[in-house]
Amino acid sequence: MTGAAHGIPAGAAAPGARAARGTAPAAGPVPLLAVAHGTRDARGMAVVRALLARVGALRPGLPVRLACVGLARPTLAEALAGLSGDVVVVPLLLGAGHHVRTDIPRALALAPWVRARVCPALGPDPLLADALAGRLAEAEGEGARPGPVVLASAGSAEPAARAAVRTMADLLSERTGRPVVASYVSGEGPAPAEAVSALRAAGHPTVAVARYLLGPGFFARQAARTGGCVLSEPLGAHEAVARLVLRRYDEAGAP
Repeated sequence: MTGAAHGIPAGAAAPGARAARGTAPAAGPVPLLAVAHGTRDARGMAVVRALLARVGALRPGLPVRLACVGLARPTLAEALAGLSGDVVVVPLLLGAGHHVRTDIPRALALAPWVRARVCPALGPDPLLADALAGRLAEAEGEGARPGPVVLASAGSAEPAARAAVRTMADLLSERTGRPVVASYVSGEGPAPAEAVSALRAAGHPTVAVARYLLGPGFFARQAARTGGCVLSEPLGAHEAVARLVLRRYDEAGAP
């Protein structure tokens, strides 16, 4: 578990705090604050909310809150203003890029009334390989002749984030028994369409594209323009993703 605790300074008021000063908060599970990237695509935000609804269904009684680092509301600052005391922050992000390393800690530093334990990003993880394999099976249907797979990620300028995508490609390959090539919608290549073309040039007429993305939005649309024979849906509210969110929460060791 990685993260830091943010204590309340002596005598400081807690903006948005629900408990009155001097009143102990009601006992109960520590809230889970899920921090998504955010998108202007209403379908994308609906998928995020469906995922959190599934998390809540798997863990009845657990307070689950949503925040976005950009492009949608509630913003992370707005969500933190409505909380106080202990909270476990679970990034709904597939890699430990700029949002995890910079944006979330910066927002928490401006919310000293919250004591936060910050979980690692969701990926790479074998549970995500389970979800990706499930989405591929849904897209291919029965009787498919499986060929190699292009794993289409959003991409990043950070080498560590790109290496994490390659690790995810290896996990999916182990899960499916098929060759999997990592690709990136943004940043250095190969782009998904380039990876598909390279596999076909190498003698693979049937190439599937697995979208390593949480939901619909800009990157999902770009990843669909690859020319692959099969295109899987984004991860969405797959049960394996919901289970991973809860595992991150549990690993944080919430008090």
